[in-house]
Amino acid sequence: MPVKKRLPLVQWIAFSACLLLIFQQAPAQSADLPDSQELLNGLRVLIWTKPGNPEVVVKLRIHSGSAFDLAGKSGEMALLGDILFPDPATADYFTDQMGGKLNVSVNYDSMTITMRGKAEQVDHMFEVLRNGILSTPLTPDIVARVRENRIKLLKDSSVSPSIVADRAIAVRLFGDFPYGRPSSGSPEDLGRVNRGDLMLVHERFMSSNNATLAIIGGVNKSRALRTLKQLFGPWRKSEQIVPATFQAAKPPDSKLLIVNAPSVSTEVRIAWRGVSRSDRDYYTAKIAAKIAEDRWESSNPELSSKPIFARSESFILPGIVVVGASVAHTAAVNTIGSARKAVESLITTPVAPAELERAKREVAIENNSPTANLLEDQPDAWLDMDTYKLTAIQDRPSLIAAVSPADIQRVAARLFKDTPLATVAVGDAPQLKLALQGQMPFEVLGEIVAPPPSTKTPTKPEIKTNPN
Repeated sequence: MPVKKRLPLVQWIAFSACLLLIFQQAPAQSADLPDSQELLNGLRVLIWTKPGNPEVVVKLRIHSGSAFDLAGKSGEMALLGDILFPDPATADYFTDQMGGKLNVSVNYDSMTITMRGKAEQVDHMFEVLRNGILSTPLTPDIVARVRENRIKLLKDSSVSPSIVADRAIAVRLFGDFPYGRPSSGSPEDLGRVNRGDLMLVHERFMSSNNATLAIIGGVNKSRALRTLKQLFGPWRKSEQIVPATFQAAKPPDSKLLIVNAPSVSTEVRIAWRGVSRSDRDYYTAKIAAKIAEDRWESSNPELSSKPIFARSESFILPGIVVVGASVAHTAAVNTIGSARKAVESLITTPVAPAELERAKREVAIENNSPTANLLEDQPDAWLDMDTYKLTAIQDRPSLIAAVSPADIQRVAARLFKDTPLATVAVGDAPQLKLALQGQMPFEVLGEIVAPPPSTKTPTKPEIKTNPN
């Protein structure tokens, strides 16, 4: 988690220059429209031809993600992504022979397969992709081997208190709702995933009309389409796409949750329900979070050297606005109170032009990294359009620039006024209990609360006499 610090003037000038470059590039990128085709089986194909470019990027987006993992079996979709190309030699070929990469990423909303290699080898790339999708090796031995590899990876990964806090706040806010489960799965849940589960997931979601294929680079369009029709024409079309509809999450428990993790500091998290990716207030919520972060730090100078953040994360369904910091155990109460005050100030205190522009710059830079690879990232906006059912390619710079102070107050009232929130503190439980006692209601994860002592006056036992 990065340390939030004020940027020196020189860095702001550099950032402003990068932002200007981004804004200047945006019209050219949006005007670079792909050739869009749809195969008979419903597979949408987008092609950007870049004559003379020696590289090609192929991206296949499956428009369903880990939100569809069954309860108690988180990681199903991520495990299926691992099994698409289970032989390490396949990824090594892309890295060593073509100077590119093969990567499968899974989030709550989608699965994306990214292939990068030499344009002259694009037919071979199509074949590898076709085999992974249409002939997924769901044999018992491969499923067992890949599952154990993922479980081992998760167990071996160091879990810092900040990661524990991020996971705990998601569970506290969403409960049994899919966004409360880790997208990559947990060792315990993955141990319950069997071959039959994966076959069902593959049958339900890996269909041609639930996918978009994007190709960009030095390819011949007519030849590429001809090859794609031959290789992907047999891909099965689903009769019905499974919609992302789930039972609404229950309101979170208002008590602060303490997660015991002995450490020298406490990770604090406060979260509210956010907006969906397709919501018209998507960028406004991101900017509002940045303003809240700046106000929080400005009102608490002691936080300037601490790792703090405020962010708005969005998914197909409404996401999360979360603020967090790493502070001393004794500072947890004041940190929680000041964070809530900073967020709620967005409702009552108008946004100054300077803080609005600063937040816009930060959001624009986050969403348009000057170091990003345009060949690889250009298709993402089009893939997102299909995943999130956006009506058109969004002009991000214009949408960010159009956010007004009134928009910030309107969205803040919508998200934070009289709405349930979740609070988590990860640290040394005994010290936190001492610091929080009498300050706010709390409970400790896994701690059984003893029932209060009975105040009822015990009755004297009735003495019966023998009439005889």
